[in-house]
Formats: sequence, structure tokens, C-alpha cells
Amino acid sequence: MTSSTPEAGPRRHTWDPQQYLAYADERGRPFVELVARVGAEAPGRVADLGCGPGNLTQLLTDRWPRARVTGVDASAAMIERARADHPLLEHPRLDWQLADARDWRPEAPLDVLVTNATLQWIPGHLELLPRLVGMLAPGGWLAMQVPGNFGEPSHTLRDEVAALPEFAEHTRAAHRPQAHDAADYLRALTALGLEVDAWETTYLHVLHGPDAVFEWVRATGARPVLEALPVELRPAFESAFKARLREAYPADAEGRVLLPFRRVFAVGRRD
Repeated sequence: MTSSTPEAGPRRHTWDPQQYLAYADERGRPFVELVARVGAEAPGRVADLGCGPGNLTQLLTDRWPRARVTGVDASAAMIERARADHPLLEHPRLDWQLADARDWRPEAPLDVLVTNATLQWIPGHLELLPRLVGMLAPGGWLAMQVPGNFGEPSHTLRDEVAALPEFAEHTRAAHRPQAHDAADYLRALTALGLEVDAWETTYLHVLHGPDAVFEWVRATGARPVLEALPVELRPAFESAFKARLREAYPADAEGRVLLPFRRVFAVGRRD
């Protein structure tokens, strides 16, 4: 899922909802497992900060049928897709707002704030946590998930290719998402007065096709680097990146590719 999608960093990039949704089931599983740990029974106000195309946000209306749910994202393309797929007439308790996670404020304190695969796009996002906790009503819940796979070949090979002389001057300023370990989020949220449950899970995604990992990362972590390149250099970059990814993630005889993907979760409740 969304992955959520504030356009943060030294160089802004855009988002392609259709490409992002290519692996909707795999991206959605962490969202479902995150929200399952939230103990709110009948919240009135719920927000999904970094809602992406809204396919997962609408699940919150199923989980809490009486809640007013707001999806927030910094990408106009994502919000446009969310409004098209989940119009107000069909989903009267859902609304969509275009805003950066660092600036958005709810109209009233929230009973549940979910931010799934979003904070990694915000540099220094630990400093944002006090502001997010401050949005919660007494007894409110904060649920967050970020990728924890930035040391894996899917990311290190991206940077290896980006550092080649023919690409380096263009990609040097491109934003790279970053996150912390579960213990860091537990400590930070506990210090803010929350009762916290933090954990991590490594999913083993089964993808198909020799360039399946490239198709995965070009929708998310590699997108800022690709967009930083002049159009005429992108084919050469993609070719070099794909070759390295095929070696790191070889397909088996049936064309299956295994992609280990570590994710970090934290759920906290305000007194």
C-alpha cells in the first residue's frame, strides 16, 4: 500500500498511482496488520496521513463504520485517484485532502491517526512525532509503519548505479527515503507519553518476471532518482540497474523472484 506519499526532499518528484497499485496486495498487507493492532472500538475521527490512492484508507471505514475518515496526501495525482475511485456519494464518511504531512492539521483532535509507509519520505521525521501525537484526543491511537529495507540490494544497487560518473551529477540531490529501527520509535513515542507496542516483520514477497524487483522499486524508493535524470539518460540507468537487480534477485525456473522486505511498526495509545 501506500504507501504514502509526501513529496519531500531536496528535489520533488511525482507519483504514478497506477504503477504504485501494481503490487497493491503486497503493499496492503502491512497496513492491514498495522491497523489490526489498534484497539480503538468506536472512534469518531480517523485520519490516514499519506493515504496514496486511497485503496487502503477506505478499509478504515469498514473497520470503524461510524467514524469520519480523512485521507491526506501531498501528491495531487494520488488524491485525484482517491477521489475518482472513492467518490463522496459512494463513500459519504470519507474525504480527501491535499496536504503535506508536515503541515496538515485536523479540524478536531483525532481518535485514530494512521501513517503507513509515509514517514520515511520526511527527513528527520522523529522530530515530527510530537506534532503527530499532539493531534490525538485523550485515549487516541497513533499507528505507524515504515519500510526497514534500505540496506538491501534493491536500494544499495540503486545508489551504486546512481554514483556512476554518467549519472552522479544528476542524481546526487535526489531524495532517498530513510527510517529507524523499532526500538527508536518505541523510545520516542514512549517519551511522548504513549503506551507503545513496536515490532518488525520481514515479508517474503513472491514476484514474477526477471525485472519484477525493478518494477516494484521504480514506483517507490527508486522514483526520485529516476526522475532526477534527464530523459535521455534514463534508459541507460534502467538497463544497468535492472542487470544488477537480476543478479541479486534471480528468477527461478518458473519465473518467480523472492523479495525479502522488512517493515517496522509502532502503535501507541495516548492516556
